[in-house]
Amino acid sequence: MRARRNDFSMSGLEAVNCNLCGSDDADLLYPSTLPEVTDHAHNLEAFQCTYSGYGVHGPVVKCRRCGLVYINPRPNAPDVLDDYQGVVDELYVEEREGRVLTFQRHLRPLERIAGPPDGKRLLDVGCHIGVFVEVAQQGGWDAQGVEPSRWAAEQAQSQGLKVVAGTLATSGLKDASFDVITLWDVIEHVPDPKGELCEVHRLLKPGGVVVIHTIDIESPFARLMGRRWPWLMEMHLYYFAPRTLRRMLEEVGFEVIHSSPQGRYLRLGYLISRLQPYSRPVYRLLDAIVTRLNLRGIAVPINLGDLFTMYASKR
Repeated sequence: MRARRNDFSMSGLEAVNCNLCGSDDADLLYPSTLPEVTDHAHNLEAFQCTYSGYGVHGPVVKCRRCGLVYINPRPNAPDVLDDYQGVVDELYVEEREGRVLTFQRHLRPLERIAGPPDGKRLLDVGCHIGVFVEVAQQGGWDAQGVEPSRWAAEQAQSQGLKVVAGTLATSGLKDASFDVITLWDVIEHVPDPKGELCEVHRLLKPGGVVVIHTIDIESPFARLMGRRWPWLMEMHLYYFAPRTLRRMLEEVGFEVIHSSPQGRYLRLGYLISRLQPYSRPVYRLLDAIVTRLNLRGIAVPINLGDLFTMYASKR
């Protein structure tokens, strides 16, 4: 499948080459399930962290040269940034407890690889309301964040956290000024992942560590689910696997240190709500049970092997 840029200029979409190898030769894995529109719809709800629109996505293609999986055609990059800047996600605030537990667990292996905090500088990219920034600060890091959503950045700032509203490119942060930079569930959302990693490389000190947590489209669970894999969503522009993310990091100037599957904590009530797009009767039954037993607020660990974290150092 080859797509020409001019074909989509009037629809609010753009055709893109592979972000890893530059090829324009890709096979269609899964056709678009989005309704046809004449212009970019600006569905801000679809860009919320807690959005449950599983199975709703643009055309998913796989590069025939390097194997990177991505959306093509997709919304224009400026439109994507505009959408993220305008996102408001109150449910994320309600799910804060699960996020805290998740990030506390993420911090331990980070410190085993990057060393103890000792006042080292850490930057969290796409920090949303700043939960990881707060967890890292409490752990002894000199932590700050950058976040495109104006609402989320204001939420973080209201808690006294050092968070800049914007992107790495607009943040004004100085070169070689951080010991660790984290991207938790971010790299799959950005229109130019390689460009984002170049910015990360610029901001890290020599020997500094980048930590990337993302979805794995080549995991056994993703292969088993196929087109019903829950992470096929409108907000995701790229679908990495450890091998493609490793190659991109190496091409930018990083050396991969470690990679492994890593799950997260979710409140039981929130987890059950994620079943709605698949089966409303099952969702209603389970929701009634956990509500009756007063179990909705319990945080449970989830790891299906289709989320992984990769650590790399700046050469």
